[in-house]
Amino acid sequence: TLAYRKEEFEVVFHYYHCHDSGESFTTTALDEINIKQVHNQYRAKHNIPFPDDLRRIREKYQLSYKKMSEILGFGINTYRKYESGEIPSLANAKLILLADDEEEFRKLATYCKTIDNKTRDKISSRTAQLINERKQNQQNQCLLDYVFGGTQRDAFTGFTRPSLEKLTEIVVYFAEKMNPWKTQLNKLLFYSDFAMYSQHCQSLSGLRYRAINLGPVPINFDSLYEYLANNNRIKIEYSVFPDGNTGEKIRPATGNSFKSKNFSEAELDILRKIESQFKDATTRDIVAISHRENAWKANHQTRNLIDYSYGFELKGIAG
Repeated sequence: TLAYRKEEFEVVFHYYHCHDSGESFTTTALDEINIKQVHNQYRAKHNIPFPDDLRRIREKYQLSYKKMSEILGFGINTYRKYESGEIPSLANAKLILLADDEEEFRKLATYCKTIDNKTRDKISSRTAQLINERKQNQQNQCLLDYVFGGTQRDAFTGFTRPSLEKLTEIVVYFAEKMNPWKTQLNKLLFYSDFAMYSQHCQSLSGLRYRAINLGPVPINFDSLYEYLANNNRIKIEYSVFPDGNTGEKIRPATGNSFKSKNFSEAELDILRKIESQFKDATTRDIVAISHRENAWKANHQTRNLIDYSYGFELKGIAG
């Protein structure tokens, strides 16, 4: 149990133990994993934006750190510090969340008497454009809510803001590299997300996973793959086996290759690692491997959602 801002949070505490001396100790890297678990829970509990939320809000208005701080009434370097990981106060967090609403942000810009007319006109034009785009994308938002089971960050999303765009590219990546069967792909997504969480305390996609008989799977995965196929990002090929069962193989769609621009090098490393780990595994192999995971053992009888803290206990991947 670790304390932060007069509150206590339970974490999976990482440390080294010396069998010779009996001493226990941490390193800077382990300290970061421990404290980030606390920060994630604190942000989620109090609805405080994460650094990528802050960057997304600022970039959608096409403004600098300085202008965002000015409009919100913060110190000149405050917004930059928040994007770099400093946690906002509860009052400032509420103001930032308010700014995420285009109509409210336009009002905030109007109330700010220190910005120039050119910036104010730019914000007015940009917010009008964003409001129109949001109305046009309402159908996609409904799909996002269904596929991910909501868009809030919590222990079941790996404290990552669900991203249909990023999830799409992860599916396309494995379709290109491995042509997996659907059951295989479900496990590749699970291991990618949970391996990312084990190293960085945040998942890749923000997907929620459920434990079923065939291992951990993303919730509502059939709808996800159908959507991607209908939008020409993947192809689903159906095969009938000698025993009468049907299999679905996921292949890349012609002319729609994996786009790496939205991924950090650390995220790409995870995808490469999972590809390398399971490139020769059959469907039967990867299902059997996933059944060794505590994430599955503790949840499959009740088909529970899987808490990402099980990512610290992965057995099926090396390192």
